[in-house]
Amino acid sequence: MTNNPAHKKSPFKVWFLIPLIIFLGLIVMLFFRLGKPTEIVPDNALNRPVPPFALPLLSDTATIVTNDKLPDSPYLINVWGSWCPTCFIEHPFLLQLQAKGVKIVGVNYKDELEDAQAYLQREQNPFVFSIQDYAGNFAIDLGLTGAPETFVVDSKGDIRQHIVGEVAESNWRDRIAPCMTLLTQLDAQNTSLETPATQTDIAKVCK
Repeated sequence: MTNNPAHKKSPFKVWFLIPLIIFLGLIVMLFFRLGKPTEIVPDNALNRPVPPFALPLLSDTATIVTNDKLPDSPYLINVWGSWCPTCFIEHPFLLQLQAKGVKIVGVNYKDELEDAQAYLQREQNPFVFSIQDYAGNFAIDLGLTGAPETFVVDSKGDIRQHIVGEVAESNWRDRIAPCMTLLTQLDAQNTSLETPATQTDIAKVCK
């Protein structure tokens, strides 16, 4: 019986194709993920103060910004970069929020200064101010898993909500706005944020 060499080589061809198939599958998954928010909220980012920092102001790097320059009413921290495609998709909605009076502090993450400044000049600036986190240490301390991400902060400076991915109409309406509304009401009523009942209310709404 004569052996056919072609049959011996075919398994090797199949094994050769498997890494390519896996790679293409990952590309497809990343493509469909682009621009879509996620509902994951890492627990280690919540119910703790904004980490201490001393970082350059993006618009004037000779000026060092610290925690005492953060807003004293509920606000958002948005981690972004000019290199980030989903940040670009998110940007027009941040401008809409700014127009509605929402305070947003920007954290420019691992970006080149000229690129970041040109980006805001070209696309407009939705931020109260942005700090330059070139090394990325502050964003990691916040609990960042990857840009863009947004953190809702109460009037006392504690992180109450963590949005992984793009801020868009859907998660703004369903998650972020109710959280901001509650925190703003508690602040206006001068309600202590430390009581068990208030903590429960915040956890329920700012999920």
